[in-house]
Amino acid sequence: MAVSLKKGQKVDLTKTNPGLTRVLVGLGWDTNKYDGGHDFDLDTAAFLLQEDGKVSSDSDFVFYNNLKGGNGSVVHLGDNRTGEGDGDDEQVTIDLSKVPANITKIDFSATIHEATERGQNFGQVSNAYIRVVNGETNEELIRYDLGEDFSIETAVVVGEIYRHGGEWKFNAIGSGFQGGLGALCANFGINVG
Repeated sequence: MAVSLKKGQKVDLTKTNPGLTRVLVGLGWDTNKYDGGHDFDLDTAAFLLQEDGKVSSDSDFVFYNNLKGGNGSVVHLGDNRTGEGDGDDEQVTIDLSKVPANITKIDFSATIHEATERGQNFGQVSNAYIRVVNGETNEELIRYDLGEDFSIETAVVVGEIYRHGGEWKFNAIGSGFQGGLGALCANFGINVG
């Protein structure tokens, strides 16, 4: 049975699951009724962060144009351009045993592609969630449903996996940003200029 989290809650990942090394992080969403004439394309990204909360290089920004980071320990499984259907819309796999030592946390985000041009925001998104699954057994370990707390935001840091005392933990963040992917990248030390 998965642990269901609320915003701001932190939960242990590896201590209660001894031997856990391979995890799958899935993000999913639905769009509310929207008649703007454009498809909704949400994109998931993983930011591999050092102690200072910044990436060490652009290769630590894992997304649809850079599918691998952290010496191959973090792999994005590809872009879903519609978000239709049940289950995860985009997924990232992580081998916790191979994450480089300088990476202290991995933040997961969702952004709306061309949100400004299309007049779209997270107020038009529903049923958004992040879940962490045991990569060996496919057992869902953690789930965080974002709820309907957003209006004008075009990017959300959904959650993070982080090191704490030799173990890995999960933090349900749910923090929205205006300015889409550009604002998010700037926050984590990436120049998208």
